Amino acid sequence: MSRLGLEAARETMVAAGVNPIAISVFERFYRQLEAEVTGFIPESTIEPMAEVARLDDLSASAEELRQALARTVVLKLNGGLGTSMGITGPKSVLSVRDGLTFLDITARQILDLRTRYGVDIPLLLMNSFRTRAESLQVLERYPTLAVGDLPVDFVQSQEPKLRAEDLTPVSWPADPELEWCPPGHGDVYTSLKTSGLLDALRDKGFRYLFLSNSDNLGATCDPAIPAWMAANEIPYVAEVCERTLNDRKGGHLATRKADGRLILRDSAMVVPGEQDFFQDTERHRLFHANNLWVDLDVLDAALTAGEGVLGLPIIVNRKTVDPTDPQSTPVIQIESAMGAAIEVFEGSRALQVPRSRFRPVKSTNELLLIRSDIYRLDSAWQVQTTIDHDEPFVNLGRTYGFVDGFEERFPHGVPSMRECTRLEVAADVTFGAEVRCVGAVSIHGEARAIPDGAVLSGDY
Repeated sequence: MSRLGLEAARETMVAAGVNPIAISVFERFYRQLEAEVTGFIPESTIEPMAEVARLDDLSASAEELRQALARTVVLKLNGGLGTSMGITGPKSVLSVRDGLTFLDITARQILDLRTRYGVDIPLLLMNSFRTRAESLQVLERYPTLAVGDLPVDFVQSQEPKLRAEDLTPVSWPADPELEWCPPGHGDVYTSLKTSGLLDALRDKGFRYLFLSNSDNLGATCDPAIPAWMAANEIPYVAEVCERTLNDRKGGHLATRKADGRLILRDSAMVVPGEQDFFQDTERHRLFHANNLWVDLDVLDAALTAGEGVLGLPIIVNRKTVDPTDPQSTPVIQIESAMGAAIEVFEGSRALQVPRSRFRPVKSTNELLLIRSDIYRLDSAWQVQTTIDHDEPFVNLGRTYGFVDGFEERFPHGVPSMRECTRLEVAADVTFGAEVRCVGAVSIHGEARAIPDGAVLSGDY
């Protein structure tokens, strides 16, 4: 049955015009799937990562920084729809701070870097087939953003979702678009090659690629990192941050015992029953921020040697064909992680960076924080903290989980959080204007409105 499933999947991809190299990558993963390759990384096969270099310790002259930046490209992964936050379009077009979307802030950061260093840094979006149109509409506000004849985006590949029962392409007539999925952000390397952008960037003299998620406002382009790569001939750098209890479910790097290589272990790669090892913040004290730097020449050589296949580990993602309907057909999405490329390149390095370089918005809890007065946008459009202590813990109730519900309950903006250490909301309440949270705040009880100017502290 699986042989017929692969043939059906290949025919579906060919009919949809998917690039032959992308189909070859899919076929490789499919054969692993039917051979029951899980992608699991047992704790017994790895050692915690040793001490790594720190961004704060890197040094370079002003000219070295400028030269490195002049050869750097910024690429944002922009295929996410934000369905976990109830967003139907691209998450990156959500208004996140001061009336600006993620993409607005990113575009302004790039334009500011160009002015400050006097170099043309390209910005690229890797869109999915579902995010492109709306995202490009936002970038149209910045007519000087494109560099020469380089595009500002490319569309990553797509692959059929597979019925979990027999590994055949799923059929979903109610919404045929749901029959397809992007193949994880590990597809970025193949899509750069198949789009022709990898060759175009190298032809124009670009050498370093900075990759990060479009919803991580802390992931700004720091020229000290490509300057470090240039000075030390480093092919690949993964940014890591100090792990806290809030990060215990995030991926981390480790050293593989078999060959001493750095590898990435994401949550989907954890052997069942070994979650305690994975979430041990003392054993694995640094987490993977998914901010990556890649030498384009080395990447091109690896893809050429593999005939377009980089050979990343498989991730088996089990879902339903309609992610909003748990009763819809169970499917498998074959994916890979771009951070797993750390094991492909000889001499890859990890770099410990400040927590300020990891400010994603994955939930409305984080949306509240980034909109609050504990952060501000500086003159370079970078997110800066306004406090000298840890940000407060926030846990909003279910009625706040989707953006529409969140906006409805904060019609005058989010409360002041600078004096807050903890905010937990179990009740369905609507906040008035200029509300302040002080210390640990717990809101429970019946649905009600919090009056304008209220100062909340303790139980409310």
